[in-house]
Amino acid sequence: MGGTVTVTDGKVTAAAVLPVVMRGRLAVVAVLASLVVLLLGVRYAGDTGPGRTDARIGEAAYGVGAPWWHLAHATDFLGDPGGALLLLTAGVVGCLKARRTRAAVLLLVGPGLAVGVTRLLKPLAARTINGEDNLAFPSGHTAFLTAFALALALLAAGRSGLGPTSGTVLALAAASAAGALMGWAQVATGAHYPTDTVGGCCTALAVVPAVAWAVDRLADARHPHKG
Repeated sequence: MGGTVTVTDGKVTAAAVLPVVMRGRLAVVAVLASLVVLLLGVRYAGDTGPGRTDARIGEAAYGVGAPWWHLAHATDFLGDPGGALLLLTAGVVGCLKARRTRAAVLLLVGPGLAVGVTRLLKPLAARTINGEDNLAFPSGHTAFLTAFALALALLAAGRSGLGPTSGTVLALAAASAAGALMGWAQVATGAHYPTDTVGGCCTALAVVPAVAWAVDRLADARHPHKG
């Protein structure tokens, strides 16, 4: 059950949001994801149109008909302020009812910070779509849903006591599925290029493990185990 507790200086403390057995692997994932965001940001900096890969994928995904169009818009709503608030409220309330304060903090701060990072990166990349005022890289909608799913997966892995391999697979599968779904919706509705959504997904993969680690460290520092 290594994922259900934290160990700080040899002392066992309360339930962790970043399972101990997964820390090393997710640290590697976070570093690699950061590199992807950096490389894509540099590659498409200042662009006002799609690259070759974007054009090929976008041609297949953009302008889908019903019922896929409605599904794309419904998914897009989950990344809007209203939809995001509904997801976050449901998650945080559930965690608080289960008396898992750390989990509530992760579900709130992880996705929020991931979106915040995309907003900081957009003017640096200065990539636009549908006009000069619409900064595109990386996708905040994709970052949000990926981060939310990843946070939930980390909590599930810790609660189930999964090992490093199974826990990491669960986390990456959940994050990838959410990122792919929102990414498809963003491309289908013409809001982003495909590579923007990859950047958003990788932003979440870089931010959420770091937030989870910080939440555990700060909580352990405030409430050290006694006895």
